[in-house]
Amino acid sequence: MKMENYPEKDGKKVWLTPDEVTDLLDEADDTEQRIAMGLMVRCGLRVAEAVDVAPDDVVDTTAGKFLRVWAGKGDKYRETPIPEQLAATIAAADDWRDDDSDVPVVEHTTRTVRRWVEKAAERRHDATGEVGWTYLGPHDLRRTWGQHLVESEVEHGIIMEWGGWADWETFRENYLGAYSLEAQARGMEKIGWL
Repeated sequence: MKMENYPEKDGKKVWLTPDEVTDLLDEADDTEQRIAMGLMVRCGLRVAEAVDVAPDDVVDTTAGKFLRVWAGKGDKYRETPIPEQLAATIAAADDWRDDDSDVPVVEHTTRTVRRWVEKAAERRHDATGEVGWTYLGPHDLRRTWGQHLVESEVEHGIIMEWGGWADWETFRENYLGAYSLEAQARGMEKIGWL
């Protein structure tokens, strides 16, 4: 886990490791919570976007499964990859509910989803004693997603497209944290004189 102070408010920005992401998702009380948190940390959705996702929004493309985000920030449309397992969970949830496939799968408000993330983080803090969990909020899941893409060496233009960022500076200042030691080691391997 990495943390950084906000420049103009109390609290901290938090970036989770892949193992911490798994641990957080394991704290979900039910499938709906797991889907909501998964959409934020595995697809980079904002809370307001996560509560609008319907099963019909998951589509197959030649590049793989993608999630259509119809009304992102500023009402901007975008498409972002969705992991096969999360897509399958959404499809299964659609099978056992009575709603049509164009009805959002998360049937709670943004406030409730925020509370789910905070409660899951609280349980992680209780289990580990790691104080960073007390700072974790829903937007940190999107922040974590963006950082993981950078560390996986996804091209920056693609990250911006998937995340709906208009410029690299916004992403850099608000989402990108310090690189992990693993990412730094990969970078050093590319430089022959180090």
